[in-house]
Amino acid sequence: MLDKEEIKKIIPQREPFLMIDEVENYIPGESAVAYKNVNEDEWYFKGHFPGNPIMPGVLITESLAQAGAVAILSMEENKGKNAIFGGIDKMKFKKMVVPGDKLKLEVKIIKRKGPVGVGEAIATVDGKIAAKGELTFAVM
Repeated sequence: MLDKEEIKKIIPQREPFLMIDEVENYIPGESAVAYKNVNEDEWYFKGHFPGNPIMPGVLITESLAQAGAVAILSMEENKGKNAIFGGIDKMKFKKMVVPGDKLKLEVKIIKRKGPVGVGEAIATVDGKIAAKGELTFAVM
């Protein structure tokens, strides 16, 4: 299990944009399972939406991307680099994510060619799919 400080040794994101709290396990270049503990004090809930806080889909997607970045940037040849979005495909949002949820983020790298690759990404809460899709990344 990696905590936030250990995650920061792998990916460059920092608060308030570090969107994962812990990594349960990862295989460099292949996969990662991470978690985001969604709490009512998150900066984005002030405006999304007052009185009805819902985690924005784009931030669920970013959380998934950061989990995938742990898998990619933990590879020896990618240490100290950054993984950026190249595309988001087939992303579907199935369940609202709200304060108190523990978002499980699973990313499996399904394709890689040079610095570009694709990750199959699934976010769940209590075993129910919140979002799923494919994320294309480029290592810079």
